[in-house]
Amino acid sequence: MAHYAIGDLQGCFAEFQELLAHIGFNHGRDTLWLVGDIVNRGPQSLHCLLYIKQHESSIRTVLGNHDLHLLAIAHGHGKLKRSDTVADILDAPDRQVLLDWLLHQPLILQHGNNLIVHAGIWPQWTAEEAQTRAAEVAAALQSRPDWFFAHMYGNKPDTDCADNETERLRFATNVFTRMRALHCDGRMDFDYKATLPEMPSDLMPWFRAPGRQTIGYQTVFGHWSALGLYRGEQVCGIDTGALWGGQLTALDLDTQQIFQVASKQPKKFG
Repeated sequence: MAHYAIGDLQGCFAEFQELLAHIGFNHGRDTLWLVGDIVNRGPQSLHCLLYIKQHESSIRTVLGNHDLHLLAIAHGHGKLKRSDTVADILDAPDRQVLLDWLLHQPLILQHGNNLIVHAGIWPQWTAEEAQTRAAEVAAALQSRPDWFFAHMYGNKPDTDCADNETERLRFATNVFTRMRALHCDGRMDFDYKATLPEMPSDLMPWFRAPGRQTIGYQTVFGHWSALGLYRGEQVCGIDTGALWGGQLTALDLDTQQIFQVASKQPKKFG
């Protein structure tokens, strides 16, 4: 029985199928752990969502920011962007079944010593607190989706907060699904998307924050395609830009072996 984490699909269904063939994935024996962003911007978002739901007994996924964007639009919040490719899902005859299933996916998963998230884990949170904060978001998302999506968008607060429910949930959602860089004073930055060598000196990647509380676990994440395959500091970044003409990556969570297939999308910059 093998366990594979796979980077951001974003509708790249052909690459997904090729990667599954490459690793010899067996739905009756193995398990996939997806880092979110199943859908959007790629050519076959509906195919990805249908396949993953169909095989939910052997595929687990966290929610990414593009998955939440799709759900927000379906609930009347947020706006379709020119680059969005989720119309096939919104127009599907079984759209409600698919969207209800997606709504009930978590923001963090754990397999052994691996914590699987879309973007990252707030450095001051222990693994247990991260699980608690993710569960709080999931509870609000599933019980009050219209209220949740009405308040989801925004860049404030950029540091952790406990008193205001709306801000507490927005902050945790942004950490799990949008975080890449932090300011040196610990505030979350929402603008930087480029490479580590290009990062300004007043910023740092979230996983290099001093005193990180999840040391002892490997955090597996996606979201940051410009980072590429990154291994170090007890993290593994596996968004290798399948959408942008890079690769789609799988990580064997037990052996730490990396598998990749080339993107079929034209080379472009995110």
